[in-house]
Amino acid sequence: MPRSLKKGPFVDDHLLAKVDAQNEKGTKNVIRTWSRRSTIIPDMLGHTMAVHDGR
Repeated sequence: MPRSLKKGPFVDDHLLAKVDAQNEKGTKNVIRTWSRRSTIIPDMLGHTMAVHDGR
Protein backbone atom coordinates (compact mmCIF):
# COMPACT_ATOMS: atom_id res chain seq x y z
CA MET A 1 0.00 0.00 0.00
CA PRO A 2 1.41 3.41 -0.88
CA ARG A 3 1.89 6.16 1.66
CA SER A 4 -1.01 8.60 2.11
CA LEU A 5 -0.59 11.87 0.20
CA LYS A 6 -1.69 13.96 3.17
CA LYS A 7 1.27 12.65 5.22
CA GLY A 8 3.91 13.66 2.70
CA PRO A 9 7.16 11.84 1.88
CA PHE A 10 9.21 10.15 4.59
CA VAL A 11 12.95 10.80 4.80
CA ASP A 12 15.19 9.67 7.68
CA ASP A 13 16.76 12.61 9.50
CA HIS A 14 20.31 11.28 9.21
CA LEU A 15 19.95 10.84 5.45
CA LEU A 16 18.59 14.35 5.00
CA ALA A 17 21.46 15.72 7.11
CA LYS A 18 24.00 13.99 4.82
CA VAL A 19 22.36 15.45 1.72
CA ASP A 20 22.14 18.94 3.23
CA ALA A 21 25.82 18.82 4.24
CA GLN A 22 26.87 17.93 0.69
CA ASN A 23 24.61 20.61 -0.78
CA GLU A 24 26.24 23.24 1.46
CA LYS A 25 29.76 22.10 0.48
CA GLY A 26 28.85 21.75 -3.18
CA THR A 27 30.22 18.20 -3.39
CA LYS A 28 28.62 15.21 -5.11
CA ASN A 29 30.10 12.20 -3.28
CA VAL A 30 28.30 8.86 -3.02
CA ILE A 31 25.97 8.78 -0.01
CA ARG A 32 25.87 5.32 1.61
CA THR A 33 22.71 4.52 3.54
CA TRP A 34 20.76 1.63 5.03
CA SER A 35 17.51 3.59 4.94
CA ARG A 36 15.44 1.73 2.37
CA ARG A 37 12.21 3.31 3.64
CA SER A 38 13.17 6.88 2.69
CA THR A 39 11.70 8.64 -0.34
CA ILE A 40 13.85 10.53 -2.82
CA ILE A 41 12.94 14.22 -2.61
CA PRO A 42 13.97 17.08 -4.96
CA ASP A 43 16.86 18.09 -2.66
CA MET A 44 18.48 14.71 -3.40
CA LEU A 45 18.50 15.06 -7.19
CA GLY A 46 21.99 14.96 -8.64
CA HIS A 47 23.40 12.86 -5.78
CA THR A 48 24.30 9.18 -6.01
CA MET A 49 22.75 7.00 -3.30
CA ALA A 50 24.25 3.63 -2.38
CA VAL A 51 21.40 1.82 -0.64
CA HIS A 52 22.27 -1.33 1.32
CA ASP A 53 20.51 -4.37 -0.14
CA GLY A 54 21.23 -6.89 2.61
CA ARG A 55 24.31 -8.52 1.11
